[in-house]
Amino acid sequence: MAQQAVERVGPEKHNFARTGRMALYGGAVFGPAATTWFSLLARRINFPTRPNLTIAARVLTDQTVFASTNLFCFLSSMAIMEGTDPREKLSGTYWEALKKNWLVWPAVQAVNFRFVPLEHRVLVVNVVSLGWNCYLSYVNSQGGKEKIVDVLDKEE
Repeated sequence: MAQQAVERVGPEKHNFARTGRMALYGGAVFGPAATTWFSLLARRINFPTRPNLTIAARVLTDQTVFASTNLFCFLSSMAIMEGTDPREKLSGTYWEALKKNWLVWPAVQAVNFRFVPLEHRVLVVNVVSLGWNCYLSYVNSQGGKEKIVDVLDKEE
């Protein structure tokens, strides 16, 4: 999606290896990790008489622990699969991508933790991730080559 909808490279220049790396990470790393993480949050972070505090604590924990770790793992593993230096990739992209993450995901997760049953939370994240993964794929493809800019602000 990122290559065609955001970057508009065209079918003839589509990088199938890049698509494969994204699919491998999503299926083998993120999916199982997110499922386990949401179960852990549901079991360990509960304030029975204060549901709003429970939601806030889960969002805060999710964004400080899981989001930052997952982004680190994503960018590092992409660099390794691409045969590039993970340190360079991280130094060129991590903080900007994490700040963008914090603009999107806290609100998504607050709604997710408040209204969505545990067994459907990964599904909600996967739907929102269709757009988010386009951004991450774009960020990863830039990997230290240039300062990451907001995709929406980038002129065509």
